[in-house]
Amino acid sequence: MCEHHCCETQEHGHKHKHGASPMKRVAVAFAVTAAVMLFPVPFVLKIAIFLAAYLLSGGDVLLRALKNIIKGEVFDENFLMSIATLGAFAIGEYPEAVMVMVLYQTGEYFQHRAVEKSKKSISDLMDIRPDYANLQTIDGLKKVSPSKVNVSDVIVVKTGEKIPLDGVVIEGEAAVDTSALTGESALRALSVDDEALSGCINTNGFLKIKVTKPFGDSTVSKILELVENASSKKAKTENFITKFARYYTPAVVVGALLLAVVPPLVFGAGFSVWLQRALTFLVISCPCALVISIPLSFFAGIGGASKNGVLIKGGNYIELLSRADTVVFDKTGTLTKGSFAVTKVIEKAGVSKEEMIKYAAMAEYYSNHPIALSLKNAYKNDIDETKIKDVEETAGNGVKANVEGHSILAGNGKLMEKYNVEFEKEQEAGTVIYLSCDNRYLGYIVISDEVKEDAQKAIRKLKQSDVTTVMLTGDSKSAADYTAAKLGLDRVYSGLLPSGKVEKLEEILAQTAEKQGKKSVIFVGDGINDAPVLARADVGAAMGALGSDAAIEAADIVIMDDKPSKVAFAIKLAKKTMSIVKQNIVFAIGTKVLFLALGAMGFVTMWGAVFADVGVSFIAILNAMRTLRIRA
Repeated sequence: MCEHHCCETQEHGHKHKHGASPMKRVAVAFAVTAAVMLFPVPFVLKIAIFLAAYLLSGGDVLLRALKNIIKGEVFDENFLMSIATLGAFAIGEYPEAVMVMVLYQTGEYFQHRAVEKSKKSISDLMDIRPDYANLQTIDGLKKVSPSKVNVSDVIVVKTGEKIPLDGVVIEGEAAVDTSALTGESALRALSVDDEALSGCINTNGFLKIKVTKPFGDSTVSKILELVENASSKKAKTENFITKFARYYTPAVVVGALLLAVVPPLVFGAGFSVWLQRALTFLVISCPCALVISIPLSFFAGIGGASKNGVLIKGGNYIELLSRADTVVFDKTGTLTKGSFAVTKVIEKAGVSKEEMIKYAAMAEYYSNHPIALSLKNAYKNDIDETKIKDVEETAGNGVKANVEGHSILAGNGKLMEKYNVEFEKEQEAGTVIYLSCDNRYLGYIVISDEVKEDAQKAIRKLKQSDVTTVMLTGDSKSAADYTAAKLGLDRVYSGLLPSGKVEKLEEILAQTAEKQGKKSVIFVGDGINDAPVLARADVGAAMGALGSDAAIEAADIVIMDDKPSKVAFAIKLAKKTMSIVKQNIVFAIGTKVLFLALGAMGFVTMWGAVFADVGVSFIAILNAMRTLRIRA
């Protein structure tokens, strides 16, 4: 019933949006009802006006109830409202019957507005579906649907336009706004040979892009599909509401029948009094607050996460995130940048650090090895290749070269030993490059993977939430221990192959399963090399997902801006969402039970019943919408 109700509400809201006719009809029905009650009108005309007002405000409810009965879906809120108001009409309570429909439709309208606001929070972030592509043809540019563009076609993106398909820049340069994908406002520079991702906006400049993926496989399509399907993966709490409503609705209908029939037969009480109470009982029984606010809470939670660049694939993952006990991180590309850089220079022979970097960069000038690239990046100056001669590279050891008339060696310990250079072996967290000039040892340079600026913030926030932090990596023990110590991780396991990561995660899952409260384990990886571990964890979170199809496919949540701290934010948001869900369940059921008892005893009229129902729904909806305001 929960699913059905949500569907009906959205359909109902669709009409509000595109013609607003239901609310206009409700306003007219309210006005004529008030007029008839205030001014004297002949009895027959009064009944005709009330009937017209009733059909005007509640005709679509009656129609939906009839359609659902034909389909075999009898016990829903449309059925309850229909029999309650028709019953009120039958016993002469005409104004009450009309006002029940007026207030019910008003409540439905507010529910629709709440759902639309929640959906807008996602659509604002996901306003990335391109309307057209400027396809380059022999006759010039032609505006076409992105789905009509083929791989290897060339498209043009002008200032202010969205990039419609993934591709590679072949001409031009521009600064693009990636906020629709990452939630971050920082601009990204694109030039020739750079990858261009669909969904980004060209803020200035001109880009000519060669398409590398069809629209259906593009980044924008993958993300839109992910968001659109998010509500289909329901949390256990949502499924509980569905089951609850399935049994609850028939029970209250039977209860209303017994309330109408038993007291007059057993106690000889007035039939009309108990029929009135039974009808009031039915109006109160509509579980609108419950069946709307609970799914809405999860939906708003997904929307709130999207606003902050975190895509959550369903309400079930919000529930699991809220019970996080341990967060397990991959190292390279997750806590570290995954790009090597010079992190330390130690001089041993009175030569400056700048000179050491210069000699090493020039010796490695002709190499494209990642270590060589790191040295050249660290030098930052133009290199005069005419000053480099007699380059000899020894695979796996390093390089020998004549630089500015000096014999330079740059490499590992084996290279130093090969040329009989006296040096001291060093233990560092990274790759050590020893350097000598004319067989004189100059010192060493350390090249290592840099820790992300955001990583320490992530670990600190997780610890504040009493979450255990673990790192699994295939890297060496020294490099892993260095990173773990710098970040303050609780545990670290190094030298692991992909299969070893899965085995270690199994151990962590088994340890967590022994704890009370059904705690969960989250694994955070780059979404490409860690697919088996992402799939095995209770929740798999992909980092560095900008443009990574594998990340979007393998993960349960996707961190779009590559910041580890967003994992802590996702856990915080999930806990807040679950807190709001529980508040709404207790509030809605508790209030409903109280008013059902008061209605059965005759302390609440039908007017009061509807105000109570609409009021409870409205408060529960406002409470659910608070999840949209949670910030990272």
